[in-house]
Order: sequence, then structure tokens, then C-alpha cells
Amino acid sequence: MADETPAAPKLNTLVPHPARVYDYWLGGKDNFEADRRVAEAVKIASPGVVQGARDNRAFLGRAVQFLAEQGITQFLDIGTGIPTQSNTHEVAQAVNPAARVVYVDNDPIVMVHARALLRGTPEGRTAYIEADLRDPDSILTHPDTLATLDFAQPIGVVIVGTLMFVKDEDDPFGIVKRYTDAVVPGSYLAVTHVTGDFARESLEAFAEAYNTGPVPLTLRTGAEISRFFDGFELVEPGLVAVGEWRSDPDEALLLGDRVHGGYGAVGRKL
Repeated sequence: MADETPAAPKLNTLVPHPARVYDYWLGGKDNFEADRRVAEAVKIASPGVVQGARDNRAFLGRAVQFLAEQGITQFLDIGTGIPTQSNTHEVAQAVNPAARVVYVDNDPIVMVHARALLRGTPEGRTAYIEADLRDPDSILTHPDTLATLDFAQPIGVVIVGTLMFVKDEDDPFGIVKRYTDAVVPGSYLAVTHVTGDFARESLEAFAEAYNTGPVPLTLRTGAEISRFFDGFELVEPGLVAVGEWRSDPDEALLLGDRVHGGYGAVGRKL
């Protein structure tokens, strides 16, 4: 269902934004000089970041397909990012055309593209909310969220490539718990997060380069990332390198000795 045309967004193109930096790494064109400066600095410090971004996007597709195949028909995608291939509603509605998705991002340009490009099936529904992950109540109680999702039924909460931008002092674990407390047992949580566990020197350089901008990035360990899944049972293969989560055998062979930069996991609420 289409929303009413919103007012023109207020954009500060002089300040880099994670969604636009990520878009640059994926080969997109919806980014600005400030975003490209950060993206290139990070690439120099950590050359594997582009492949890591692609692995992260591929995880999203596999995770959403898995959830849809488990019968999940509702998705809350927080930290949507600029639309590219295999967006959440496209993957979910390929399994069930009646699937419903709420997209959330705090970058106005993301929402402009989402409203223009993320059109779902006639049987399903998509909604778009400009809001901040760190303010769960503004998202969970938003009229468009409540009109799209039925919180009495299981929901797939998708937070991919976003939580590393929440500082420790902002209580990322408490924030995620607010979302997971709002959904019923049988719901799922899908998360990816950068870590230094696999290649600390390279990933610390990645974080240091990223933190030259105004949006700080926090590396977390596997043990810390597992805390996001308190009250959930991890589905196989558990918390693993993003590129290894339910990748097909041929793809796994191609990964070879690639240095991974992040974890991915999906859990089911008990």
C-alpha cells in the first residue's frame, strides 16, 4: 500500500551516514562526497570491507527466506539501508505474497528511495518509517507499524548491519530487548554485527577509520553479540561468520580462507 507523498527530506550531505557509506561499498550511487571519503578510508584500512558488505547483504536474503519458509509472514526491518537487490519484502513475498514488512531507517534519503522503490505485492503490505533504532517506542507504537503488523502473531525482527552504530552507553542490549519483548513466542530475531574476533588488527583498523566520521562504530565479541539473543534459541548453525550462515556448499567453497569481519545469527523466541 502506498503512503502519502511526504514532505521533502532535510538532508545534510556534508555529514556521512552509515546507510550511504554501505551503499557506496555495494556499488550504489546514492551517496555523497562525505560518505565516499569515509568509505574509501575504511577500504584502505581494511580492504575486505567491500566483500564484508556483500556478505552482509547476502545474509539478509538467506535469513529472510529462512524465516518466510518457517511461516513468518510479518517483518520489522530496522536499519533498512538504501534499496538494492533482494530487499526484505521481495524475498519474503517470493515465498508468501501476503507477507507484510515495515521498513525503518533514520536517514531521510533512505526513506525517499524506500517509498519510491520498495513496492510489494497486491496481497502483501509494506510501510516505511523514518525513526531511530535507539527509540523503540517510536517504532513499536507508530501508527503505520500497528496498521501493518499484528503483534499477537509471530514477527521476524531484522536488525542487520546496524547495532555496531549503537554505543555501549546507549545500552544496545536493552534496546534490542525492548523489541524482542514486544513480540510473541515463535517470533524470530536476525542480527549481524562486526567483530574483531576473526581478525582483530584488521577490524580495529576498520573501526578506527570509520570513527573519523561523526557516527562511531563499536566492535563487539561473539559473547557480547550472543546477548542480543537472550530468551531466544539460535537456529543452526548458531552464531557464525556472516558469510557462512546457511550458505550453500558451492558458496562455502568459494569463501576459502577469506577473513570474516562479522557474525550473523537467527534465533527463535522461546
